[in-house]
Amino acid sequence: MIKYKLNCKKCKNVFDSWFSSSNEFDKLKKKSLITCHLCNSNNVDKTLMTPNVFHKTRESDVIKAKAVKKKLKEFKNFIKKNFEYVGDNFAYKARTIHYEKKSNKKGIYGNASAKEIEELKQEGITTETFPWIDDKDN
Repeated sequence: MIKYKLNCKKCKNVFDSWFSSSNEFDKLKKKSLITCHLCNSNNVDKTLMTPNVFHKTRESDVIKAKAVKKKLKEFKNFIKKNFEYVGDNFAYKARTIHYEKKSNKKGIYGNASAKEIEELKQEGITTETFPWIDDKDN
């Protein structure tokens, strides 16, 4: 299978299409079976394509990524040790603390949707999001 980027000469639409081989495109084109899906014109040609080139990840990038992941895990452990987990009740608990002026011994962490976080922000309640790495991730 081969994927070509095609260009419609009539409406200037650029789109991708798959073919079983490079010869298949030529055969279909000769029979006027390749058409633009927008204007139905069969005046369609291949455009220049860039090949998919895989780069070996540099060792320094791998080392940096591992260091970042290690720091994220350390921060996660700090949060678990020093904050109260409230699960899916995060928005409710945050509002309770904010409006009832409760002084918790511990801060809270938990789950909230983007909508809930935006609503909290609009109410003047500051939150932070953190990329949570599963413990089973290596």
